[in-house]
Amino acid sequence: MTERLDIRKSEDVVRVRQRVRALALEAGLSLVDQTKIVTAASELARNTLDYGRGGTVDVELVLSPRRGVRLSFVDEGPGIADIELALRDGYTSGGGLGLGLGGAKRLSSEFSIRSAPGEGTTVTIARFK
Repeated sequence: MTERLDIRKSEDVVRVRQRVRALALEAGLSLVDQTKIVTAASELARNTLDYGRGGTVDVELVLSPRRGVRLSFVDEGPGIADIELALRDGYTSGGGLGLGLGGAKRLSSEFSIRSAPGEGTTVTIARFK
């Protein structure tokens, strides 16, 4: 079952973190894996809000073939012109440290990103047991 959460204000980032943690517990993820998926979700939710001008995240408890959590963040912001560059540590289009996208990728079992200028961005991640 997939649940869609809006990301429109800072409080929504907290709500995303809480929901992801609950699903990670339900999936039976270890404390380390729970922390990894919640941290990645927090980074991506913040990016969705700050750079994508808001959007949504679909959260899903995955039971087969492996137990885990899958998240798909979607925004209709300006998009990313150079995804490879955006994934490099230290690159930022704003005032951050430039660790969000690359960090989320490292914290995930699966990571995919689709984006183009003027078309928004979709980032899908998963963490499995």
